[in-house]
Amino acid sequence: MCGIAGIFNLNGEPVSQVSLRKMTDAISHRGPDGEGFYADSFIGLGHRRLAIIDLSGAGHQPMVTRDGQYALSYNGEVYNFQELRLELESLGYQFRSRTDSEVVLYAYAEWKETALNRFNGMFAFAIWDRNRQELFLARDRYGIKPLYYTLQGNTFLFGSEIKAILTHPSYHTGIDKGALLEYLTFQNFFTNRTLFKEIRLLPQGTYMRLSLAQTKESQPQQYWDYKFDESEYLKDEAEYIEELNRLFVQAVNRQLISDVELGSYLSGGMDSGSITAIAAMQLPYLKTFVVGFDLHSASGIEMGCDERNSAEYMSYLFKTEHYEMVLKAGDMERILPRLTWHLEEPRVGQSYPNFYAAQLASKFVKVVLSGAGGDELFGGYPWRYYRAVVNDDFEHYVDKYYRYWQRLIPNRLIREVFKPIWGEVEGVLTRNIFRDVFAKQSCELTSPEDYINHSLYFEAKTFLHGLLVVEDKLSMAHSLETRVPFLDNDLVDFAMKLPVRFKLGNLGEVVRLNENEPGPKTTKYFEKTKDGKLLLRKAMRQYIPQEVTDREKQGFSAPDASWFKGESIDYIRRRLYNRDAGIYEYLDRKAVQGLVNEHLEGKQNRRLLIWSLLNIENWCEGFLR
Repeated sequence: MCGIAGIFNLNGEPVSQVSLRKMTDAISHRGPDGEGFYADSFIGLGHRRLAIIDLSGAGHQPMVTRDGQYALSYNGEVYNFQELRLELESLGYQFRSRTDSEVVLYAYAEWKETALNRFNGMFAFAIWDRNRQELFLARDRYGIKPLYYTLQGNTFLFGSEIKAILTHPSYHTGIDKGALLEYLTFQNFFTNRTLFKEIRLLPQGTYMRLSLAQTKESQPQQYWDYKFDESEYLKDEAEYIEELNRLFVQAVNRQLISDVELGSYLSGGMDSGSITAIAAMQLPYLKTFVVGFDLHSASGIEMGCDERNSAEYMSYLFKTEHYEMVLKAGDMERILPRLTWHLEEPRVGQSYPNFYAAQLASKFVKVVLSGAGGDELFGGYPWRYYRAVVNDDFEHYVDKYYRYWQRLIPNRLIREVFKPIWGEVEGVLTRNIFRDVFAKQSCELTSPEDYINHSLYFEAKTFLHGLLVVEDKLSMAHSLETRVPFLDNDLVDFAMKLPVRFKLGNLGEVVRLNENEPGPKTTKYFEKTKDGKLLLRKAMRQYIPQEVTDREKQGFSAPDASWFKGESIDYIRRRLYNRDAGIYEYLDRKAVQGLVNEHLEGKQNRRLLIWSLLNIENWCEGFLR
């Protein structure tokens, strides 16, 4: 696990070694265990190392093949590298290290881009082919590891983080106003845009090639995509449970490989609890970590935010060495400038608790297991999918689901909020952006199961991807590697083929409820849809208590709705009512403050919008001033 950066001068001019070093220095937190550089006239690769497997100097990067043709700068872990190494050795390749990095390098030398489909893990890497004078960039299937790039004139720049690109003299920092509108609609980016003008994020499951003397930007090529559909061969429930157990245990055990100490998040929920249960069987006195919240000033539904009691109970059951941290209202404002700098651009959710969780874990281990992905693969958000399950056709489905995913500012208010720059962003059609997520998916949907599988696809491509980008940035801010066993290739393949009826219950009843049900729908609706992850819950009962597997889904978020109109209200007013606030160069002051007031006065819950506005204001201060 590391940080990578590079420069490719497409006009053949020599690369500045000073610029290359500045790029890697900017991401030194990703790799405090070493640095390295490769330069060949107009190409330069930089690397910062976080040593996890083979801690010796043999794992130094950039790594070059024996014949000098290929040079690699790599960030990630490929968990099946030992099997691939045996196959490559049978083909005559000789290895100098025990690293997965060297396996990735020779796998590309042998199989080129088809090697990507052989890798089971997380990665973002660059390979220079000296003979063909070609740069190859790639990112893992799910987007666990990020890779950013930009073309500035004849200079192509890339890096694990945007801040590496910002150091180069050819790039001049500015905001992508269209991306700002996209974010303030979805609280996420569904395209590969970022808040930084002309800087793009290489999409998950894609690769890119660039050659010397190339005059225009290359387009990413997709090598893998999610495909949720009903299996043609149906098994009975017992068979599915047995196979899920086998694959889940295999996935966790695969990701325990490490030459440094490894721990696990233990939130108190089913996903992290199940992972911890399996890991603890292999690693005695496993270290576990949870972040809780002070609830003295919380109210309503937010009184259930703190999961420490459940986490402590599971720690007792699994005999882990358990550590916890308690966050209070002021902890958000204390960390926000630093968090914004590391996050670089806001994405899904209120991520400062994740920052503190990574900070806690990093004091004790260099690798931590996370439960991310379980909800998106196994149907953990049933109230979302059911909203768009009864439709006239695909376009009707898109309209309904699009309205639901306007998480921050609804369409009817976009023009008013973006009044200062409306002429520059009115061509950004967010409904089209939403629909384009399904560009390579079938539009011939005939059953509720088809629509739910489309919703699962959408959330894996967008929501999960956003969570993974956030998790990478915030863990690597503390030189901590996060691993996600639910995103094991074999387990994902199984989940995508698992019939919907093994993920969600009472589908027929919920469909009828969604049509023209009279009376107060909300109570009935949630009574009907508090299910989700049905097969996973049953399979995990052999590892964790049933009261945990049967519990309603609990997200990892602070009681901010209460804090924002209570203990944090002065901070919010200081930041968002400041006449010099940077956000009002792009957003209408009166419209924004009107929306914030609705929350402060208890009329609407706009905690996600307030969090996003605070992030953007700190972003303007940290990157534009």
